Amino acid sequence: MSTNRTRLAGDLDAMQSASDPLLELSAVTKQFGGLTAVEKVNLVVRPREIVSIIGPNGAGKTTVFNLITGIYRPTSGNISLEGKSLVGLNPDQVVMRGITRTFQNIRLFNNMTVLENVLVGQHTRLKAGLLGSLFRPPSVLREEEEARKRAIDLLGFFGTALLERQEEYVVNLSYAERRRVEIARALAASPKVLLLDEPTAGMNEAETLEAVKYVRRLRDELGLTILLIEHKLTVTMGISDRIAVLDYGRKIAEGLPEQVRRDEKVIAAYLGKATTNDQGAAE
Repeated sequence: MSTNRTRLAGDLDAMQSASDPLLELSAVTKQFGGLTAVEKVNLVVRPREIVSIIGPNGAGKTTVFNLITGIYRPTSGNISLEGKSLVGLNPDQVVMRGITRTFQNIRLFNNMTVLENVLVGQHTRLKAGLLGSLFRPPSVLREEEEARKRAIDLLGFFGTALLERQEEYVVNLSYAERRRVEIARALAASPKVLLLDEPTAGMNEAETLEAVKYVRRLRDELGLTILLIEHKLTVTMGISDRIAVLDYGRKIAEGLPEQVRRDEKVIAAYLGKATTNDQGAAE
């Protein structure tokens, strides 16, 4: 079991201080023409934290994920991992640095098997080049076998159901099972930070509880740092170490779940009610 844990944990640096920022956003702004989607957002995520980003639809949450992962480049500000800037890197370079993600709309290869989808996630870590793939020397065969073992370990992390269906096409799986395969594929690249974009979307209550259990295990057993977007407030309030709230692209609150729950600006953003300060100003 310890060997499997080591293989799953990947390249995590156990020596890094828990007080040092692992991922940091500094005054990050993203403009699309005349529209400001994200405005001067600051956020610090420390090792082994589960931090959630919440907010109404259109608040800029997924844009922040796209900025972190290199899909978009910030108009201004900086994004760094372990003190090194990610700005200007392509998505594959960001993966190499140690950040992977899932998507709100599941993006798996439906014409590939469960196991093949997870193996795809390891491509950035494999050393075999074109010649190695063609002639397949012993070193390449060993690397492929190790990649296969790791993929099987990752599927096993989510229970026996995926292991038993590893040779099936993913299109035949349930929605919740496909979500787990997508997370397993993200884990295959040995991330330091895992970005989960609405991992319980479309799930019933039982499936949601199961998904929350796996997210906690990712942190507690594999030592991962997790940044989470989730619309279900019962999930974020119950799983997060800290919560950041966006509204119209700006961070309006950040703190412990109970602090955020009682914040008047957060209540106003979700319910559309004027805060006490706003009412006082109007009077």
